[in-house]
Amino acid sequence: MRAKAIMIQGTGSDVGKSVLATALCRIFAQDGYRVAPFKAQNMSNNSDVTPDGGEISRAQSEQAKAAGIAPSVLMNPILLKPMTDVGAQVVVLGKPVGTMTAREYQAYKPTLLHVITQSLEALRRQTDILVIEGAGSPAEINLKADDLVNMWVAKQLNAPVVLVGDIDRGGVFAQLVGTMELLDESERELVRGFVINKFRGDPTLLTSGLQWLEEKYRRPVFGVLPYLHDLDLAEEDSLPHRPAQFPSNGALLRPATGGTSQRRALTIHVVRLPRMSNFTDFDALRREPDVHLQFLDAPPPDAALPDAIILPGTKSTAADLSFVRQRQLDGYLHRCREAGGEVIGICGGFQMLGRRLLDPDLLEATTAEVEGLGWLPLDTRFHREKAVCHVRGIHVDSGLPVVGYEIHMGRGEPPRVRRPVVQITQRSNQPAHDEDGLRSEDGRVWGTYLHGLFETPAFRRWWLNRLRQRRGLPPLPPSNEAQSALAYDRLAAVVREHLNLKALYQVIGLDGAR
Repeated sequence: MRAKAIMIQGTGSDVGKSVLATALCRIFAQDGYRVAPFKAQNMSNNSDVTPDGGEISRAQSEQAKAAGIAPSVLMNPILLKPMTDVGAQVVVLGKPVGTMTAREYQAYKPTLLHVITQSLEALRRQTDILVIEGAGSPAEINLKADDLVNMWVAKQLNAPVVLVGDIDRGGVFAQLVGTMELLDESERELVRGFVINKFRGDPTLLTSGLQWLEEKYRRPVFGVLPYLHDLDLAEEDSLPHRPAQFPSNGALLRPATGGTSQRRALTIHVVRLPRMSNFTDFDALRREPDVHLQFLDAPPPDAALPDAIILPGTKSTAADLSFVRQRQLDGYLHRCREAGGEVIGICGGFQMLGRRLLDPDLLEATTAEVEGLGWLPLDTRFHREKAVCHVRGIHVDSGLPVVGYEIHMGRGEPPRVRRPVVQITQRSNQPAHDEDGLRSEDGRVWGTYLHGLFETPAFRRWWLNRLRQRRGLPPLPPSNEAQSALAYDRLAAVVREHLNLKALYQVIGLDGAR
C-alpha cells in the first residue's frame, strides 16, 4: 500500500512548519507507523550528509532522525545553497549540478519535476505516512506559476494540507485569511484545517477568533501550540535576527541550566560570515554550562577578548575572507591569538587561515588566486567535484575518537610541515588512513574540514578544559548527551497535548495509533 500523506504549509517563513513536521514524524513513529519526511526544495546553507554520501537540508535530516530512520536524498531532492545575493549552488539528489542565477534556475526547474515525483513515489513505497513540508508561503502570487514545493506537491498526492500561522509575530488571523484568499479554489480545497503556533498566554482569549475562522472556512483549527522555549532545532536558512538567540539542533525543549553569563567562565566568539554555512556546528558549544557563545560580524567595542574565536564554514571562501578584512576582523583574530586565545577554522574558515586560495576555474571566486591569512602552511585549490562524506578518526592531541562530516569543494595541497588535527580512520563507512586539518606549532591556531567536530562530547569537553586550564580553572566532566531520543519525545508530548490528533488522523485517512 502506498503511504498516506499530510502536508504542513505556512503563512510565511519561520512560522513553525519544520517544528510541527518534526513533531508529527515522531508522533506517527511512536504510534506504530513507518514515517518519512519530505521537502521538495530547500534553500539553505545548513546541510547534512546522508549515509550514502549525499547532501540534504539539516531540517529534513533532523526530521528523519525524529522518525527513527536514516536520512536519504529522497527526502530533500533539491537543495539550493546560496553563494551570492543572486546565485546558488544547485544540489540534486545529494550531488551538485552547478551554480545558477535565479533566472537560470527558473529555466532549469521544469527538468526537476520528475526528480520530485520519483522521490515521492520511492518514499511512498517505503512508508505508511509521508510528512511533507512546504516552503515560505503557498500564496506568493509572483511565484505560484513556477511552484514545485507547495501546492504543486500537494496536488501530486492529493495530500491534505494543514496551514500554520505564527501568532507571536502578530496578525495571525490576517495571515491565515490572507493566505486562503490568495489561493485558487482547487488549492483551498486541499487545506483541511489550521494550526496556530507560538502562542503565549490564556488560549481562551482566542475562542471567538477561532470560532470565526472555523465558521468562515468550514474547517477546524487542529490546535493552538504554545511558544516553545529552548527549542533546539536546526534553522534552515540563516541565523535569527535576534543575536542573543542562536539556532541549534540536538536536544529539543532543553531544560534550563540555570546558569548566567557570569557563571559561564569561557567566552567563544564565532565570526558571523555573510555566507556562513552549517552554523549548527556550534550548537553543542552553546549548550555547555560554562560557555558563553557569541556570533559577531565586527570587532566588539569592549576590551575583553575571548578564550577562542572560530571562523566557520562558508559557501564562498574568497568573498567572506574579503569581508573579514573589510571589517578588520583579521586584526581582531590576531589580537585574540596574541592574548593567548585559540583561533580555529572550520572548512572554509580553515581555508582562510592558509596561505593561498587557488581557483583557476573561478568556481567560487572572481579571481584565480587570493591571499589567505597565512597562519597555517596550507594552499587550497578548488575542484568541480565536491567532497561529501561521513568521517571517523582520532584527534591527535587528545587521542580521543571524533566523528564529523565533510562538505567542501576546496582541497588542501599537501603542506611541507605536517601537523594534522585528526587521523582519519574511516570515510563513508570505508577504512581510511588519512589526515585532516593543520595546527600551528604552538597549537593556538588550528583548522579542520570536519563539520560536527564539537558534537563529540568527550572531545568537546577535553578542548573546553584545555581553555579552562589556561584560565587557571578546574576541569569539568563531559556532559551527558544520550538524550536526543528523549528530547524528540518531549517535543512530541507537547504537540500531542495541544493538537487534535484524532481529527488529524481522520483527515489523513487513518484510524489513529496502531
